[in-house]
This record gives sequence, structure tokens and C-alpha cells, in this order.
Amino acid sequence: MGKILQICAIDRSVESLLLPLIEKLTDEGHEVHTACTDTGRFASLRAMGHVLWHIPIKRKIAPVSNCRSIHALYRLMKQEQYDAVHVHTPIAAVLGRVAAKLAGVHPVIYTAHGYYFHDGMSRGEYQFYYGLEKWFAKHLTDYLLLQSREDYELSVQEGFAPPERIVHLGNGVDVERRFHPQAVTSEEAAQVRAALGIGQEELVIAYVGRMVSEKGIFELLEAFHRLARESPRVRLLLVGEVLASERDQRGQDLQQLCLSHPQIVLTGFRSDIPQLLAASDIFVLPSHREGLPRSIIEAMAMGKPIVATNIRGCREEVTDGVNGLLVEPKHSEYLYKALKKLALDARLREAYGQNSRYLAEEHFNERHVLDRQARLFAELIAAKTKPPRTEKEVDERIGHNRSVGHIP
Repeated sequence: MGKILQICAIDRSVESLLLPLIEKLTDEGHEVHTACTDTGRFASLRAMGHVLWHIPIKRKIAPVSNCRSIHALYRLMKQEQYDAVHVHTPIAAVLGRVAAKLAGVHPVIYTAHGYYFHDGMSRGEYQFYYGLEKWFAKHLTDYLLLQSREDYELSVQEGFAPPERIVHLGNGVDVERRFHPQAVTSEEAAQVRAALGIGQEELVIAYVGRMVSEKGIFELLEAFHRLARESPRVRLLLVGEVLASERDQRGQDLQQLCLSHPQIVLTGFRSDIPQLLAASDIFVLPSHREGLPRSIIEAMAMGKPIVATNIRGCREEVTDGVNGLLVEPKHSEYLYKALKKLALDARLREAYGQNSRYLAEEHFNERHVLDRQARLFAELIAAKTKPPRTEKEVDERIGHNRSVGHIP
């Protein structure tokens, strides 16, 4: 088995995105390390037995800081002699691939949890990030794994890499145990509501994610304020926070505004997401851009109706009129109407919720996603560590290839 380095921007990404994969690879016999910025979660992750290296990685283009990160990653790779490097999140993925090239480490695998370029950008901005992703995929990546089918199809059509090196990975959660409607009893859900100061007869709209503008949080607040004026029994449950590492810090002001609204409940960072979803009635994610959002899959697995934006990633999970409603991004009016429609119709919420659960079981089972990645790593590392051919094997191989018209 091999020694693998996972690279992402911050430790919260390890918790929210990478832990199942790290545990799967460890169970398969690999030694797995992770390099990222310590924002306060290293102690708990290390207590779980994980190996983490604190390497500051800014989540934006900052040449001096980026070069320092590349140098630190390079030194780590030379020191630890990894058999493979697996990179995640846009900036960390770029820096990690440069460091791997300099250190001579291969194979390098990049999981695009969602390309940074999207239709809502200006043409110039789109072309810059599109060009960056394509160049790095073509020249500094051995395997490109895409969670979103739209990202996968674009990558193949636009020649980001040879087709055999591009994999549609998908995304998933633990639909069999952790994210299962029966995993949280009605009594537990009632206790969660009570602890949050939410009555049992109130209707809860839940958002789980980063408190930044690109997640559509400002449009959500506008839509909810209008809905709240019409109905005193609705509640907006906001699960998330604004990290100091975020490029967008406007969420700090938003949080202060929410504190004074009696129908908005701010929880900050939470790890009991299944319980919070069980205590909710509707899930909303009004993002401007996504890869294949895990938060929607979690809500689907818990049997919740979804309101999301009609963008890449979200529309792979939510079928309008089947398990939720899709609205155009950056429009609070459309968001308000969709939330109101579900808030007023309990039967529709129930039907959409049942369909969400079925779709999660059919298409978003984490076990299948982890198996695909484990097989890829096993094959790549086995090929890398395969002993060299003997002189007799080489002679036999050359003789065979001559007979079929080519020389290796």
C-alpha cells in the first residue's frame, strides 16, 4: 500500500469533505497525511488518529503567500516521500500541483468539487479561471475527478485532459446510517427544536453552509424577511459561520443583523447536521455557484424538500417539481415565492421529501463514491510500485510488440 498526501485549504474542509475518504483509504492499508491551514480543528482531528501538517494556504490569489505555501508543500513532499498527492479546493489544488511538480511526486489527482468559473461571472473573469483550470488539468494533473456531471462533460468536450484520465466521480453521503430519517427519532428532533428555542408547531427553513454572498445568503435574507412579515410561525435556521480565511467577510455584518430578528436562529458551526435537518421542514441553498453540493444531498437523504438555484450541481440533485423547486440565482423574489409555496403546502413538502430520499438512495450513496476512489488509488500505487521487468520479460514483450507492429 502507499503513502498519500491530501491537500486542501483549511481543516474545516477535512471535516466536511475528506474524512470519509481518508478513513476509507486508511482502512485499505494506505498511510494518509493531510496538509492544510489549522483554523482550530487540528487537535480534534489528531485525537481521532489523523496525521495533519499545518501549512498556511490563503483562499485567494496572493503571490507572496502562495509562493510560501508552495515552498512549504514542496519541503513536506521531499521530506515524507509520498507515493501520490490528492488535491482539493481551487487555490490549494493549484499550489499543491505546482509543489508536486517541483518535488517530482506523481501521480497527482485533482478532485474538482466544483470549478470556480461559472456563468454568473464577467466574461473576462470566466475566461481567466477557465484557462487556469484547463492549463493545470492538462499539464500538472495525472487524473481529474469531477463530482458534477456537467463539469465532467465540459472537461471531456474541451479537452482538459485525455478522456481516459477524466473520471466522473459524483458525490454522496452516508445514506445508510448517519443521514437516514430513522437515525433521528421524533423525540430527538423535538429536543433539538426546544434547545434552539423553536416551537413544535413552527415551520423551519434550514440553510447549512458558509455565510458568504456567493452562497446566496443575502437573497435568502431578503426573501425570508418578506415571508416572515406574512407568517409569524416560520423560522429560518442558519447553520454556518464566517471564517477569518474567507475572501468575503460581509457575512459578519449579516450575522449581526440576524441576531435582532426574532424569527431567525443562528447556530454557528455545528456537527449534528442530521439532527438539525430532522428538526427542519424545508432545506434551502440559493448559491450562485456550486460543484455538486453535499448539503443538498444530506437534506435529501433526510427526506426533505429542497429549494435551490438552477445552476450547475444543484440541478443535478434537484429536479424541479419532483423533489423540490429550482429558482434563478440572485433573485430574492423567485426565492420568496418558492419558499412560500412549500411553506403553505404540507402535502407537497411530504411528496417532495419522499422523492428526495429515494433519489439520495439511488444516486448519492457515499459508499459507491469512496469505492471508486479507493480502486483508483490501489491501481495507481500498484502500478507505481510494480517491480521492474526481468531481461527475459522485456525480450518477450519486445518480441510480442514487434509482431503487432509497435515497440514500447
